[in-house]
Amino acid sequence: MGVVIIDGSTVRAFVGNEEQFKKSVDERFAALDVNGDGVLSRSELRKAFESMRLIETHFGVDVATPPQELTRLYDSIFERFDGDGSGAVDREEFRSEMRKIMLAIADGLGSCPIQMALEDDDPSFLKRAADLEAGKLGEAKS
Repeated sequence: MGVVIIDGSTVRAFVGNEEQFKKSVDERFAALDVNGDGVLSRSELRKAFESMRLIETHFGVDVATPPQELTRLYDSIFERFDGDGSGAVDREEFRSEMRKIMLAIADGLGSCPIQMALEDDDPSFLKRAADLEAGKLGEAKS
């Protein structure tokens, strides 16, 4: 486990590094594409968001959300990702929405640094952003 400090510029640099961002997002997409058909179904994307527990918790505290409301929320997320309305999310749609999400996180952080405790093998995009920045800092010292 390690502690990283990031701010909006860290996240923006990660998104701005086309090679690293594309690689990271494509790896996540492949992991979520359980059946390997090259697109994410509604259930595959829902499972991904359920595993993050973003909606079912409030600052780490479980909240009781009615199942119908959860379904509505997950459906709206899917519709946002499914830009062409095809009923599936392709790699480009996923990459586009993840870019928007990460830039929104960067805007939210602004120049205020936050400290995060992350597992060394954490696959999150924020961990990858911190690793990218740490690599740049290491190169600058060399």
